[in-house]
Amino acid sequence: MPARAAKFLSFYQPYLGLLAADLFCAVIVSAITLILPLCVRHITGALLAPGAADPRAELALMAGIMLALVAAHALCNLFIDYQGHMMGALMERDMRRELFAHLQKQSFSFFDDAKTGSLMSRITNDLFALSELYHHGPEDLLIGLVKFGGVFFITLSINPTLSLLVVLFLPLMFLYALHYNRKMHRALLLSKERVAEINAQIEDSLAGIRVVQSFANEPLEQAKFDAANARFVASRRLEYRAEALFYGGMEAFTQLMTIVVVVFGALAILGAALDLSDLITFLLYVGIMIEPIRRLLNFARWFQEGITGFQRFMDMMELPPAVQEPPDALTPARVQGELELQRVSFGYKEEFGTVFRDLSLRIGKGEVVALVGASGSGKTTLSSLIPRFYDVYGGRICLDGRDIRTLSLAALRRSIGTVEQDVYLFASTVADNIRYGKPDACEREVIAAAARANAHEFIMALPQGYATPIGQRGIKLSAGQRQRLSIARVFLKDPPVILLDEATSALDSESERAVQQSLERLMQNRTTLVIAHRLSTIRNADRIVVLSEQGICEQGSHEELLADGGRYAHLYALQQNP
Repeated sequence: MPARAAKFLSFYQPYLGLLAADLFCAVIVSAITLILPLCVRHITGALLAPGAADPRAELALMAGIMLALVAAHALCNLFIDYQGHMMGALMERDMRRELFAHLQKQSFSFFDDAKTGSLMSRITNDLFALSELYHHGPEDLLIGLVKFGGVFFITLSINPTLSLLVVLFLPLMFLYALHYNRKMHRALLLSKERVAEINAQIEDSLAGIRVVQSFANEPLEQAKFDAANARFVASRRLEYRAEALFYGGMEAFTQLMTIVVVVFGALAILGAALDLSDLITFLLYVGIMIEPIRRLLNFARWFQEGITGFQRFMDMMELPPAVQEPPDALTPARVQGELELQRVSFGYKEEFGTVFRDLSLRIGKGEVVALVGASGSGKTTLSSLIPRFYDVYGGRICLDGRDIRTLSLAALRRSIGTVEQDVYLFASTVADNIRYGKPDACEREVIAAAARANAHEFIMALPQGYATPIGQRGIKLSAGQRQRLSIARVFLKDPPVILLDEATSALDSESERAVQQSLERLMQNRTTLVIAHRLSTIRNADRIVVLSEQGICEQGSHEELLADGGRYAHLYALQQNP
């Protein structure tokens, strides 16, 4: 069995009992549908035949049997509609969970290129259609085949000629359906891609709404949205045209079948080859035959939509993360915090060139090392390589003497705390954002972490204290307050290694002073790599490393580098005398 087909069927595994019950009810529904016209035939052909004895008692019995069949039919349909749909929803949940987990494993290089709105579309819209396929697919296919097969054999026993006339329509219907199914599939795939484009456009515009409004570029964003919306409507037009021709043509075929049965059935009655009760029964079965044909057509529609979504699901699931841990990954019991870069080379993409080549640097346990240099020299890149957000192309990075590629990603990243210039806070409360550093932390630990980050005082001044919602990305707080919350959650995490990426460069003097005090407290007894923009903030670093496009060009203490009169002294002089 092909891998994708096996994967498709694997989602039924936890719900085989529910699927069996659903299909059993589907068989019961089909059987009852086939039996009821035979009851009508018995009543019209035997009980109401000229010269028959008083049929009232048997008619009452038949009425009771038919009522019982209708009740069983209704109960089975109720189970199918409710439990069957729930099965599809649970499978959709499982797939969405698996896809979300897979996306979380992707490296930064994946998200550098991916559009958030497009990913959201894959997690939501694509899987909804797939849920309907998982539910309706087996059920509609089974009901359609059972009813269609039952109708064929029963009508064949009533009048073979009429039955074969009806069957002659089937190859034409099949070829017609096959042709327009292909058109629907292509149109559905295009439509899903266009929906993803719209989601990406909306996400991009709304996320940057402050920039949009500050430049008064609402008309520009509206024009971009209108263009994406128009492309979506064009794809929908193709889809609806194919769908209309598909269903309209199949409906025409079924009406033609009914006309053929009426005309040739009337001729058979005139020729004494068929009686009226048989013609009535035959017409009832033709009406029933239309229903399984519609179910099979529905199956074809759900199949097209669902398989299109499944293909997009598998395209994402089969994309391996660029950064992976080995099967025998190590989880150190205790991390001391010694870092060493050994002839490290890295570039984001081939067309962008190499950021640095053969870079070597050792940072001892508890040492504070500051990285300085011009933009593009690789300072921030280096801080992304240590937690393995990206993997080096050459050389290796070691933590306590072990290549970080041999370590469990979770263990490695638990050992590293990061404070960045661009702080990301979640749309939740102050306490929830601090507790992100240690999800099981108690209230006392949260407050202690906030106090060490110089955040407790301003938090208590908020309307609801630690329970105050702070909005998307912490928009209700100032830059300094957001930064102190990010430091508090690192305090709570309590890692042996700290990476500070220009953590104070965007702050005013007062906020910088409060943040700098909390950072100095955070760095105590931890291995710290500081990426600095303001050189005045790193004067007390144990060692300052100056990067250039050629790699490390000089290193030493603040006083030593000033005395050398090299690149660092030049950069420092520029900041002191701009």
